[in-house]
Amino acid sequence: MNVQVIKRDGEPEYAVLPWADYQALLQAVGRTAQGEGTVAAGAMPAFQQLRRLREEKGLSVEELARSVGISPHYLGLIESAERQPDAAIQRALAWALGVAGWESAS
Repeated sequence: MNVQVIKRDGEPEYAVLPWADYQALLQAVGRTAQGEGTVAAGAMPAFQQLRRLREEKGLSVEELARSVGISPHYLGLIESAERQPDAAIQRALAWALGVAGWESAS
């Protein structure tokens, strides 16, 4: 297994490993990966989950885009991970979807 350990102030903080190794570890403990955009329970949702969050709120692309002040096309690009929203759009999305954390993400 090829693992890279990232340290802060001399203490290990993160471990980075190839996706296949990560999948093997999950299988060893009886879990399966749900995809790159998943987050642990209680953690801030990733932008890759934006479409799911929007749909759970019952909002169309047009409705959410209008409430955030962007075009539906641009929102589609954010949902498909082709664009990364700036801090102002992150705050607006967080507010519109009731997501804690995005407003402070950058």
